[in-house]
Amino acid sequence: MSRNQSAEAIVLAVREQGENNRSVTLLSPEDGLYYATLYGGAKSKMRALVSPFNRGRIWLYKDETKHSIKITDFDVTHCPVSFRESLFKSWASLLAAETVIKTRAAGSFAECWRLLNGFLDGMDLSDEAESRLGLIRFIWRYLALLGVKPHTSSCAWCGKSFIKEAFSVQTLHERAVYSEAENGFICTDCLSGSAAERTAETGRSFILGKEALTYLEAVTTLEPKQVRRLSITAATITELKALSYHLLEEAAGSRLSALQSGIGIL
Repeated sequence: MSRNQSAEAIVLAVREQGENNRSVTLLSPEDGLYYATLYGGAKSKMRALVSPFNRGRIWLYKDETKHSIKITDFDVTHCPVSFRESLFKSWASLLAAETVIKTRAAGSFAECWRLLNGFLDGMDLSDEAESRLGLIRFIWRYLALLGVKPHTSSCAWCGKSFIKEAFSVQTLHERAVYSEAENGFICTDCLSGSAAERTAETGRSFILGKEALTYLEAVTTLEPKQVRRLSITAATITELKALSYHLLEEAAGSRLSALQSGIGIL
């Protein structure tokens, strides 16, 4: 068989198929998700090359009559070695890949490629603490790509701004509550002055402090290199994780296996 097509691609997932073969899920910036088969036993060098999160140029043989795609070669240009040495990085990358697969790359292949590889490359070069913030930023930006990111700059009920001075952690309100009904945040002034039934409209409660609100707005507004310079407390990270993971599963339309299995690590 000749190599009749090549594409820039990243391996998102690999699973065993039969005794010697593997089913491989790939993402390409031009054509989106591929589902291809890798043939060969345990001694095949291709099994080592076609590993999750390896990136490079892949060669594919397409059999139109059998409706199958076979991987014939893979020129790996990037291999995130640090993922094998960190449980958090390993689970975070699995979560990102599962999200991309379940949401079909948000229907925006090139932008999804940029976001995913920017996150994975950044995590590969960072320590665990920086990677935890990187995962929150990736989720928030991916929610934006899906078109479901909550509005963070002002109260969804009264319109008052949450930001007093640009990203200085000084805000007009100490806290805000996420409202599923509004897909936005309600300030404490509105909640304290409203009837109990209005509070119920917010749905599941996720309460964010001023630092969390400011950080999310910074992720939305500032350049990535500027956001990377910002630091937040462990308590704020906990707030952001709870909300981000919830919104991610809502966007995916189902529970995410990586979250359910790796929640103690993530």
